Amino acid sequence: MIDAIAPFLLAAGDNRIVISVALIGLAGIGAQWVAWRTGLPAIALMLVAGIILGPVTGIVRPNEDFGELLEPAVALAVAIILFEGGLQLRFGELKKTGGAVPRLVLIGVPVGWALGAIALHEVAGLTLGVAVLFAGILVVTGPTVIIPLLRQTNLAQRPRAILKWEGIVNDPIGALAAVVTYEFLLQQQQGTSFYDNIIGITIASIMAGGVGYGAAKAVAFTFPRGMVPEFLKAPILFVTVIGTFVFSNYVQQETGLLAVTVMGIVLANTHLSSARTYLPFKENITIILVSGVFVTLSASLDWAMIQQFQWRWLAFLLVLLFLVRPLTVLISLAFSKVPWKERLFVAWIAPRGIVLVAISGLFALRLDELGYSGGMLLITLSFAVVAATILAHGFTAAPLAKMLGLNGPESNGVLIVGTTPFSLQLAKTLRDLKVPVVIADTSWQRLGAARTEKLPTFHGEILAEATEEDLDFNQFQVLVATTGNEAYNALVCSEFAPEIGSDNVYQLGDASGDDPHALPTSLRGRALFDAGHGVEDVADHVARGWQLMPIRLTITFDTNLMRSHLPEEHLPVFVLREDGRLRFYTHASRPDGRPGDTIVAYVPPGTPHPMESVLPNREHDEEGDAAEEKRDGAPNALPDPGDEQEERK
Repeated sequence: MIDAIAPFLLAAGDNRIVISVALIGLAGIGAQWVAWRTGLPAIALMLVAGIILGPVTGIVRPNEDFGELLEPAVALAVAIILFEGGLQLRFGELKKTGGAVPRLVLIGVPVGWALGAIALHEVAGLTLGVAVLFAGILVVTGPTVIIPLLRQTNLAQRPRAILKWEGIVNDPIGALAAVVTYEFLLQQQQGTSFYDNIIGITIASIMAGGVGYGAAKAVAFTFPRGMVPEFLKAPILFVTVIGTFVFSNYVQQETGLLAVTVMGIVLANTHLSSARTYLPFKENITIILVSGVFVTLSASLDWAMIQQFQWRWLAFLLVLLFLVRPLTVLISLAFSKVPWKERLFVAWIAPRGIVLVAISGLFALRLDELGYSGGMLLITLSFAVVAATILAHGFTAAPLAKMLGLNGPESNGVLIVGTTPFSLQLAKTLRDLKVPVVIADTSWQRLGAARTEKLPTFHGEILAEATEEDLDFNQFQVLVATTGNEAYNALVCSEFAPEIGSDNVYQLGDASGDDPHALPTSLRGRALFDAGHGVEDVADHVARGWQLMPIRLTITFDTNLMRSHLPEEHLPVFVLREDGRLRFYTHASRPDGRPGDTIVAYVPPGTPHPMESVLPNREHDEEGDAAEEKRDGAPNALPDPGDEQEERK
């Protein structure tokens, strides 16, 4: 197959660049999709995809295909990725880390730098100057690897926040550490004062932070005041990030990463109403860039570079994984409020990615020009570190979190917005079926009925930005808006569709497209019930005493038989699969029930359970019992966020 593709690529001529870009995009996004389907670490799959395209098959050769454009393109991509990472850092989340992040920056960076330099010099055999420079770069982890890893790991809130903050904040610090070391080596040869250069780098770094802060404040000032039209906000923000990065690097090399990180953090903590218009765009661009750049750098390896690998480096990788990182974290977090289990988890997780490879490649050339032996070996060693940490941490993060008891809530729960008689019925039915559920409402009085039923509740405005700090939305597979206000239900669904998924947000409200007074489908969630019943219809059913009835399907009792034994006016509500997934009946979706599934129907009062007449001895139905036992083993209900709020009070 490879022999058949190679002549095609050779004959492509100038189009080879286009073909390479297409293949890199397909491989990167394809790896992300496979990771989503299989649960395998996305970063590991992207690494493998790049190696297959590059060293193994030679189909993609980034250094030849892109030439001198490769380095600046990667640099700009890293800048945008770091900026988007900064947009995820809210100071409210930082307060929940127990002071871990400042410790990992102020204590962890110097300790990790020193321990890494010793290991590189004594174990890997690098000269002292090269070892110190590379150790400075090794303090980075970065959003390009941490964020995909966290996305696929069901991790508790605090260790998740610690790893995310550390990865994003330490990225520019690692670049600056390399700059400081390089300037020291340069001044040693030139005989000039190193301290003068350190003062210059310090001032330039402060200026870079100021540039990033100023750019963020300029955006925060102009966007809400109508100085920028809505359709230009995302493009202007995009070019502002690039301009900030380039200008800061022009003042002092490698300070651009610091500038864009500061810009992202400032914007994240400046509450802009227009942020929701450009944040999805930035997230999509970042996913594409992370996938593309990671595959590109992996494909840029060649066999000559791989053959430079020294077996003593294997010992260094083991020291890095099992001594340098653990000691760095444990020393940094000594006497902190972070529990020991979380310290151990953070001490193990430190995958390296794009920033390490990009900065190492840049300084390898500079060290070679200065005459330092081993400078070019940094490229091979950096890829070895990336591969080792990605494989070690990518495949062990989830099992280790589970072993230490640091898993967050399972993502199979249901969030019900609004306390009504119907929503209480729905919540109790879900709880009886072992599905975790939370009811959210702005009224403490309305939630009283849910508290009486011992249902988990959340008291607060679900649309408020502060809600994200008190309620972890990663635990929900479905959102159902059931208030008596159809427009509010639509607003809730529209707000959370990008986070939970547009196919997983449902609401009460008529979905008829013929009514000129109805809300358009694009602005609402999926209408509950296949008949698209509105708020008034459901209220009428409640007043007449309708109830939710769970019905378990078996091989001998299928959907058709169930329907034949129910009143004609019954309304199917949802299907609970054996694996815990929920599929609601809507005006556009009518899922089929399978043996072992449970269908919940909305039926008039006095309706007998169909299984009672058809299968009087259903307790002996082996398949049904097996399905029920499987659900009985499901996780218990979600912790009540209201209890956490009361504890904080």
